[in-house]
Amino acid sequence: MRKPEATLTTQELAIMKVVWRLGHATVRDVYHALLENRHIAYTSVMTMMNVLETKGYLKKEKHERAYRYRPTRPQRTVISSMVREFVNRVFDGAPRPLLLHLVKDNRLTSKEREDLSKLIDETNETSRD
Repeated sequence: MRKPEATLTTQELAIMKVVWRLGHATVRDVYHALLENRHIAYTSVMTMMNVLETKGYLKKEKHERAYRYRPTRPQRTVISSMVREFVNRVFDGAPRPLLLHLVKDNRLTSKEREDLSKLIDETNETSRD
């Protein structure tokens, strides 16, 4: 049986989104990107990036006078794992209640509902082939 992956915290996910977007980044790159949305200490970013390396999400390599970090896992893989963990924890592994919640949520626009319906139809057609 495969060992479950450590789920990312909100701040770790924010860092990973920056690194995925940039492809590779120094602590300073991530720090400046995060500063656009909120106040955060440089040392906090450095600590969290080291934690992400320990968890296996980032790999660092020496680049000139700083370390440059790159993601070790694709964004899609990590997010899929986080969604699976969420569905398991909140909905006892059943995706249907989550989908019903999302469909009934008033935050979805009619366009988003239409897109979701099309996606379901396309998925059904693909699975029949």
